Amino acid sequence: MKVPFADLSRQHLPILSELSDMFEEAVKKSTFIMGAGVESFETAFASFCGVKYCVAVGNGTDALILSLKALNIGKGDEVITVPNTFIATSEAITAVGAKPVFVDIDPISFNINVGGIERAINKNTKALIPVHLYGQPADMDFLMELARKKDLSVIEDSAQAHGANYKGMKAGAIADISAFSFYPGKNLGCMGDGGAVTTNNGDLAEKVSMYRNHGRKEKYLHEFEGYNSRLDTIQALILEKKLEYLETWNTERRHAASIYDSLLFGMEEIKLPIEPVDTTHVYHLYVIRCRNRDGLKVFLEEKGISTGIHYPVPLHLQPAYRWLGYKKGSFPESEKAAREILSLPVFPGINEEEQVYVVEMIKEFYS
Repeated sequence: MKVPFADLSRQHLPILSELSDMFEEAVKKSTFIMGAGVESFETAFASFCGVKYCVAVGNGTDALILSLKALNIGKGDEVITVPNTFIATSEAITAVGAKPVFVDIDPISFNINVGGIERAINKNTKALIPVHLYGQPADMDFLMELARKKDLSVIEDSAQAHGANYKGMKAGAIADISAFSFYPGKNLGCMGDGGAVTTNNGDLAEKVSMYRNHGRKEKYLHEFEGYNSRLDTIQALILEKKLEYLETWNTERRHAASIYDSLLFGMEEIKLPIEPVDTTHVYHLYVIRCRNRDGLKVFLEEKGISTGIHYPVPLHLQPAYRWLGYKKGSFPESEKAAREILSLPVFPGINEEEQVYVVEMIKEFYS
């Protein structure tokens, strides 16, 4: 049996006719840039997240960059985040001229270890970027309380957490501002690149809206230099249609996770993901810790099962960040996780037969 890591066609084929209608509508109107569909999606996604404002942008990296720009973070400033995330998080920090400062992770949640943040704060610290990794929200109560005490801004990196819930609030509605990615493989994904910024702060929303469109409110009148980071109208229409199915798809992901939990329970060689009380994990990824991870990954590939490692090299050990002066051992929990984690296939439409086969092969390897 072949089990793909993700199969986007199982999401798209059942709604293909509806998506085709969206494309046809866009072609007929031919407003491919900043058409009415963009504003309509922004309104729908803001409502979904439970915030006042959503600004659609070109991609998730730009969503982070423009959030930082709107907060006036730049040269000489420092921003605290984690080393076990995709490089877009730290790239955004350096793109505005600031310096990323890493804090190690909690070994259970894989999210930022809130107990280590205060030690990393100094006079140059201007913001915190917690990453809701794999679809599980970070400990936002502690983060927001600390940020208020230290007069810091907080940006949620919600790129993997569309629909995740933290104590009654959706990811993207908790901090000062939040960044989403709509990369195709995300829980809510484009058919191309896309991103969004959400906030309850009207001034921040207006700044992001201007930054994405060359620093202007109206054509040919530029208040400041900005960027070209506009979500295409076709992608906005597709996203608004897919948003109607997001809760259903997240429920399917959670159901698939519960099947893995049940089938893998009790294996000494495996540590399962743990979902804290008062949070809803949306399982963008189902990530286990496992003994002899590399051997298991190769064995599963030989059996036709695709897996992933998110992420194999922590950011502080990447060649791109040698200049930060970190070394091996600087963040032991992140480094340990990089050696042990394995992402199993999980996506809307995966069936129980496929999951049973995945677990049977895991047990065969360890036996």
